[in-house]
Amino acid sequence: MALTPARTMPGVLELLPLDQIAFQRMLDVIRRNYERFGFLAVETPVIEYADVLLTKTGGETERQVYFVQSTGALEQGEKPDLALRFDLTVPLARYVAEHERDLNFPFRRYQMQKVYRGERAQRGRFREFYQCDIDVIGKDALSVRYDAEIPAVIYSVFRELDIGPFTIQLNNRKLMRGYFESLGVVDGEQQMLVLREVDKLDKRGADYVRDTLTGDAFGLSAEVAAKILAFVQVRSTSLQDALDKLDALGPGPEALEQGRTELKEVLGLIHAFGVPDTHYALNLSIARGLDYYTGTVYETTLNDHPQIGSICSGGRYENLAGQYTKSHLPGVGISIGLTRLYWQLRDAGLIDTAKSTVDVLVTQMNEAQLPAYLALAGELRGAGIATEVVLEGGKLGKQFKYADRAGIRFVVVLGEDEIARGVVTVKDLRREDQFEVARSELVKTLRVELEQAAAMG
Repeated sequence: MALTPARTMPGVLELLPLDQIAFQRMLDVIRRNYERFGFLAVETPVIEYADVLLTKTGGETERQVYFVQSTGALEQGEKPDLALRFDLTVPLARYVAEHERDLNFPFRRYQMQKVYRGERAQRGRFREFYQCDIDVIGKDALSVRYDAEIPAVIYSVFRELDIGPFTIQLNNRKLMRGYFESLGVVDGEQQMLVLREVDKLDKRGADYVRDTLTGDAFGLSAEVAAKILAFVQVRSTSLQDALDKLDALGPGPEALEQGRTELKEVLGLIHAFGVPDTHYALNLSIARGLDYYTGTVYETTLNDHPQIGSICSGGRYENLAGQYTKSHLPGVGISIGLTRLYWQLRDAGLIDTAKSTVDVLVTQMNEAQLPAYLALAGELRGAGIATEVVLEGGKLGKQFKYADRAGIRFVVVLGEDEIARGVVTVKDLRREDQFEVARSELVKTLRVELEQAAAMG
């Protein structure tokens, strides 16, 4: 019988163990920081009703959805009524609408799960990937103060991930809409189209945006386009500089004034939350492409690697679950696309494979002494030291080689001589050093060694 080739489809990230440990540790850091800020874990099913997911017809999203159908339904020729989630925001909207009476508001949730999109196979694009989201949902109203808390969470996450200097860039959609209105761009749909174009400024450049705005599709005058470009190229270098540049915009329509007031409050509170001025800035080109953002918007970038693009983004929206409930549920949130971020960081050489999660390998010198080896391993595990035991024996050199390839740093040897003398030999494969320690002192000694190894990275 011919063998079926072992292969994965394009657009998935399947890692070797030590790479998976590095990825898992990033997940752990994100989770830990989300929980530090009082967010509660939520999971939703990977499969949802298609009519719940696809609340709007047409568009790019619908073309990327994976529909789900059982073999029985296929045989019956039925149209699929289930689909895989393509993000975590739509399932959150359904979740809040369905459980509204049982939730405490403001509802603070984090969700770290895989989502699925039928992306065209290309480098760095994924069909299956982790999203790590937080959102704060209010009932009827939600203070803009929560918009300032989100950057504090972002700062806490990326400071601990330690992947290099970063900047949280902020803007406000009301400010942008108000400014466009002051220039005569008053139609809501046209404003949205302009928003999407200026959001491309850092990616495509000023000439591209200018040509688009003055082209046939938009038909804006060169003077209006120049003013829009000057507006969206505003950047700040400090908190005071951001406040001064907002004031320098001059008076404008109600939307502009409201956006400016919100931004000034948010910027000041971010400072109060303890985020250094060096890690956040005003960037009036940030718009975010999704239509449902209504106020504050965020994008976070690595200072030394701008080519990676946004590593965390999100913003404020006024009505999360309007398709499912008559309740008014405003919210604010962000998302980290961790699979793509991990791939980009690894590709840029910013992260490497991790060390093994196994701390110690207990070797087998004599099969007759296996109960003693198992007892020793049990003692180490009871002390919180992750331990593997060699169960099949073989040459000691081969056991050392196994530990080295598996990334296990410490190897414990308990031979007849060690048993007779009440000692254990410990070999540190990384330092290429070994020492003897009294059996009664092994746990204490290994803890010290592991703490030192962790401190030195």
